[in-house]
Amino acid sequence: MYHRLSRMAEALARLLALAGGAVLLAIVALTCASIAGRALAPLGLGAGPIRGIYDLTEIGLATAVFAFLPWCQFSRGHATVDLFAARIPAPANRALDWLFDLAMLGVAGVIAWRLALGMLDKARFGEVTQIAQIPVWWGYAAGLAGAMGFALIAAFCVLRSGRALLTGRTDE
Repeated sequence: MYHRLSRMAEALARLLALAGGAVLLAIVALTCASIAGRALAPLGLGAGPIRGIYDLTEIGLATAVFAFLPWCQFSRGHATVDLFAARIPAPANRALDWLFDLAMLGVAGVIAWRLALGMLDKARFGEVTQIAQIPVWWGYAAGLAGAMGFALIAAFCVLRSGRALLTGRTDE
C-alpha cells in the first residue's frame, strides 16, 4: 500500500513539474516572439510585440513556481541547514525530518487555502489584467493546482518521514 502511494505521489509531483516546465518553455517562446516582433515591426516585417506579454509572463511564472513546489518537496529539495545533522543520532534526524515535513504541510495548506480564497475574490469582482484583459482569477486557478498538489505531496511526505521514524527504514 505504501509503495503504491509513493509511486502515485511521485507521479503527481513529476507531472506537475513537467507541466511547470512546459509553461516556462511557452513563456520563453512567447517572449522571443514578442521581442522579434518588436524588432522587426519598424522594418515592416512581423506583427509587432505580443499584446499583454507582461501579463502572460507574470501569470505563467507564478503558475510554474507553484507547479515546481510538489517535486521540490517530494525530492527533499528545499533548502536545509545541516550544521548538526552529522553529529546527532539517526533517530533524531528522522524525528527532525518528520517535524519539518509536518511544518511544510502546514505551510502548504495555508498557501493553498489563501490562494483559493484569493481566486474566489478575484472571480467575484471580475478583476482583469491591465493590458491583455485576462481574468486575474485564471492565474490564481493555475497556481492553485500546483498549491493543492504541494499540499498533497507534503501530506505524503509527513507519512513517509513518519514511517521512517517509526520503522527506521528510509526506503523511498
